[in-house]
Amino acid sequence: MVDALVLGADCGGTATRVVLATVDGRIVGRGRACAGNPVAADPAETAAALGEAVRAALHGHDPARVVGAVVGLAGVSRLAEPAVAAGYEAQWSRLGLTCPMSPVGDAVVAFAAGTAAPRGTVLIAGTGAVAAEVHDDTVGRVADGLGWLLGDEGSGFWLGLAAARSTARALYRGPPTSPLTRAVAAEIGASDPDAFVTRIYRRSRERLARLAPLVGAAARDGDPEAVAILDAAAERLAGTLLSLHPVPGPVVLAGGILAGVPEIRDAVQQRLTARLGRPGVPAGDPAAGAAWVAARRFLGYADPALHARLLAEAPGGLPGDDPGAQVAGAAGRPAGDRSTDEWA
Repeated sequence: MVDALVLGADCGGTATRVVLATVDGRIVGRGRACAGNPVAADPAETAAALGEAVRAALHGHDPARVVGAVVGLAGVSRLAEPAVAAGYEAQWSRLGLTCPMSPVGDAVVAFAAGTAAPRGTVLIAGTGAVAAEVHDDTVGRVADGLGWLLGDEGSGFWLGLAAARSTARALYRGPPTSPLTRAVAAEIGASDPDAFVTRIYRRSRERLARLAPLVGAAARDGDPEAVAILDAAAERLAGTLLSLHPVPGPVVLAGGILAGVPEIRDAVQQRLTARLGRPGVPAGDPAAGAAWVAARRFLGYADPALHARLLAEAPGGLPGDDPGAQVAGAAGRPAGDRSTDEWA
């Protein structure tokens, strides 16, 4: 089936990415749209978003050549609901696709974006945070991924909240002087402590998570409070992963916090190396990881060289990505559905 194509999709609560790939690992089409996760938004709208991204990726290609597609998303069990599944299947039919659409948890495609191994562990730090075992495209034991109220320690939301707390306390002591306090107060638009607190309570969870990059920037300016917050985040993230007592196999590090905040990534790597004797493997584009799973699942292609080519063509941290993008809340899901919000 040398002319066969596979689709890989990563459906988040802010953005949906799709890649179309050949069986030799060339990416020949890409698409992007808004939220494609039915947990995060109206299922009819998210199905349409996936359809839009797939249509863009298919441009100029015969949909009959597509032999299989893997769609990664948090809360994958939502697609088992007949009404939700019908909306996604209708999009498939409108696009002329006759291949199966195989939904998997987003931890599966995040893991596949870092390694061709069939078994291992993934740590994802975005707006939320979760660690999970992955074995043969199935999510096993999970740590954290409990949402902003009960967990997500070390996540983008956790960082934003820590920055807001630190700034509020500093403002009550006097005018903003440190890099972190000045940056957060300017972002919120208030240096008066009472006004600052009022505005913080009016911000959504996602908007609060958008304070996370300010912590990294302040740490690079030498702010000791920001450095301490980043170190505490790394300790929590590494602790979440290590609480699973990782199985043999690679440990993949995914999500925008681990990709976009090198101080946290490096500190997590140091802890993993000290405790496990090996560092984590940085993940690339989860849509390409999904395409790899599709090639393996529908064509039986398990060559690690194919995986390497796919991920080399679609590295993580793509230009234009929103560094505060939220994927989907995690609280209240079964363990196999718990995942992270993406800060990608």
